[in-house]
Amino acid sequence: MINFDNAATTFPKPLTVANALSDAVKNTGGNPSRGGHAIAIKASQAVYAARQNIADFFGVQAENVVFTINCTHALNFAIKGIMCSGGHVIISSLEHNSVSRPVFALAKQNRSVSFSIANVYDDDAKTLSELERLIKPHTKAIVFTLASNVTGQITPYREIAKLCRKRKICFIADGSQLCGAQRINLDADGIDILCTSGHKGLYGPSGTGVLVSNGRFSIAPIIEGGTGSDSQSLVQTKTLPEALESGTVNTAGIIALSKGVDFVKKYTPEKIFAEETELCTIFADGLRKISGYTVYRHDNARYAPIVSFNFNDASPETVARYLDKNGICMRAGLHCAALAHNQLGTKAGTVRFAPSVFNKKEEVYHTLRILENTNAFLE
Repeated sequence: MINFDNAATTFPKPLTVANALSDAVKNTGGNPSRGGHAIAIKASQAVYAARQNIADFFGVQAENVVFTINCTHALNFAIKGIMCSGGHVIISSLEHNSVSRPVFALAKQNRSVSFSIANVYDDDAKTLSELERLIKPHTKAIVFTLASNVTGQITPYREIAKLCRKRKICFIADGSQLCGAQRINLDADGIDILCTSGHKGLYGPSGTGVLVSNGRFSIAPIIEGGTGSDSQSLVQTKTLPEALESGTVNTAGIIALSKGVDFVKKYTPEKIFAEETELCTIFADGLRKISGYTVYRHDNARYAPIVSFNFNDASPETVARYLDKNGICMRAGLHCAALAHNQLGTKAGTVRFAPSVFNKKEEVYHTLRILENTNAFLE
């Protein structure tokens, strides 16, 4: 099988990640920060080492790295933790429902919360103008994806960060489709809170995610209890990371995630981005040469390593099933991002091509040859 669904979860993983996961289950079985005995201390040290490694990678302090079970978990913490006391929040028209649903739910449950949706254009200046137009006196947060999980379009996040800093607005970024493929540093990029998955571009196992912050904005917990500190108090501790890490963390997954980050560091985000982008360029250019295909990319926009496409009137699922029968895995449908598809005009969705560093050019050329047999979609 050839996996071109790496925007959902990278596979295969580096061998170091698989080995670390197995070793952690066998040898690091204590409960971190729950007890002073040797087994618990060993687990605590391993989790802290991973926390420090990820802090270095994103340019933050170790205590501002919060481990979550995925990016959706992290985004709910960030959005609800910032907006719990009310205010106005702006999201983009490219957002995954990990952003749109929590925002919609907040506005439905709390009359003091309102939201606006900013259109994202292929012209960054136009996007920024639209965003600035929507800012109100009580705008508390702007939540933007760094790159669309549907088309891969990269948003002008550094300029958005400058706008937020100027207006004293919290900038929450969804980094799931760009972290690992591009170097993200909270201080250099101006991001206040970054949420990302561990199992995508960081090459960690599923069940891992992180919320990292620069500490400028206090995030109210939306889950209480299950912390090892201040146990005598009935009030949730305010100290990070424990304030947002209720219950036992995924020790084995965190240790393996750290090895995934090591892999990205050694390979370098720049090389990962260049190699995956080359595969996307080969694929997109190849599709454009075959009659009937639509590739959803603008000439003026920048893209993460993702290509969305459709073939004439064939449903995305029909194309994906045909590919699957030929040993090629791609995801079809709405990709949990109805807002983005509404903007694209692809209400039935698209087929998404998303390579990783483990894919080869020969696999892309083989896939293009399979897709040339367009009559097979209608059989």
